[in-house]
Amino acid sequence: MSETTTPGAGASGPPKLEITGSRHLTSWLAAERVSLAFTTYRVGKIFLVGLQQDGRLSINERTFGRSMGLCVAGNAIYLSSLYQLWRFENALKEGELHDGYDRLYVPQVGYTTGDIDIHDIAVDGQGRVIFVNTLFNCLATVCATHSFTPLWRPPFISKLAAEDRCHLNGLAMQDGRPRYVTAVSRSDVTDGWRERRLDGGVVVDLARDEVVLDGLSMPHSPRLHMGRLWLHNSGTGYFGYADLEAGQFEPVTFCPGYLRGLAFVDRFAVVGLSRPRQNRTFTGLELDDNLAGKDAEARCALHVIDLESGDVAHWLRIDGVIEELYDVAVLAGVRRPMALGLIADDIQRTLSVDQPGTL
Repeated sequence: MSETTTPGAGASGPPKLEITGSRHLTSWLAAERVSLAFTTYRVGKIFLVGLQQDGRLSINERTFGRSMGLCVAGNAIYLSSLYQLWRFENALKEGELHDGYDRLYVPQVGYTTGDIDIHDIAVDGQGRVIFVNTLFNCLATVCATHSFTPLWRPPFISKLAAEDRCHLNGLAMQDGRPRYVTAVSRSDVTDGWRERRLDGGVVVDLARDEVVLDGLSMPHSPRLHMGRLWLHNSGTGYFGYADLEAGQFEPVTFCPGYLRGLAFVDRFAVVGLSRPRQNRTFTGLELDDNLAGKDAEARCALHVIDLESGDVAHWLRIDGVIEELYDVAVLAGVRRPMALGLIADDIQRTLSVDQPGTL
């Protein structure tokens, strides 16, 4: 039987949010010893999904406006929000529990970046946080004195400008360094990417500083895993990988939704699906025809895909007020995580003390 959680449901009437897991999702989480995290930006929340002591799903959510990019680095979680980038730190010691949770993530540091539309986030080999600054069409890092420090921009972008020209969005790391990025187009004019949604998408190799794959439809979430560059051809609904020698995208699995967010657990990929908004950005895509051809409706969900077969092995379906996701992350070795937010007063009472230092 599926596990269902309905946080925020009222005393009467339909639930505001219903999260339902496939039959064997909980046993898979237990066997792999992982928990999951995902973000939703229109509602503005981060969700942490783990297991309760009795084996049922545990759902913890916190509000951060326009939550988007996620990155797990050791004991830390990085999260982008409307005008800040947050670093959460786990406040629990090894083996310690807090109300049954084995991780307690506290928003320890917040960098004020302004509304620069941060998408993917990563941490490099020096521990430096790097993010996709979509508004300025560049990769950037945080700065103690300014909104950000620009690090790189695609070769087809002629200047640093707050114009979201190409809709740079995805970042893949290799050996602690940025290696590949995705963009919806090569456009070098203000908001030019919207006219290139159907087949203008590209993958750029930073090592060569050139486009190595094109003809994509709104690509997102490039990730290197098991010797391949995986990504979403989001405008078509297909998850797959880049055959860089042939210069083409190889579809693996069709998912009934607009794809964003990608993380891995061994031979499994965890991908995020969204219901496309009915506006100029999302209408008229090949995804519409693919859904119709399979007699399917778009859904908001996480799918766990077996990379060996391409089959959807497990899923987490999200119905109600949340219709879209942005990013997905895996918390390895974590059974039941929770996070503190900035609204409730529990953040005032949560204290942790570091090891003594010296003057």
